[in-house]
Amino acid sequence: MNYNSLIPELTVLDIKVTKDFYVNILGFKIEYERPENNFAFLSLEGNQIMFDQENGNWDVGVLEYPFGRGVNFEMTVSDVDKLYAKIIDKGVIPFQTIKESSYRSNDKYIVQKEFLVQDPDGYLLRFTD
Repeated sequence: MNYNSLIPELTVLDIKVTKDFYVNILGFKIEYERPENNFAFLSLEGNQIMFDQENGNWDVGVLEYPFGRGVNFEMTVSDVDKLYAKIIDKGVIPFQTIKESSYRSNDKYIVQKEFLVQDPDGYLLRFTD
């Protein structure tokens, strides 16, 4: 396995709930885990993310829902429409419904289809094509 140069590690309240959401709703794969540490490393099409259940080791302040306020994690997937349909079928209410967005990058525009969803701890996930 190749590791990305940047892999966020998110603190969660319940690692089992987190794994259920990411694996069974979003389709992530468990690459490895350390159950004794309430830790899991997951991936989806080259997107990598780590989770650890709140343990006080990395806390820099009080964790209050929604976690990750002020950040969203953009992840590119091969079929954003299919993933969107999957979450809708599973009863997940998107934070932002699927739409086409245009972002200026210097003198060019990047156009992408995207939707946003919050995970069980309130982290905001943006999936794009």
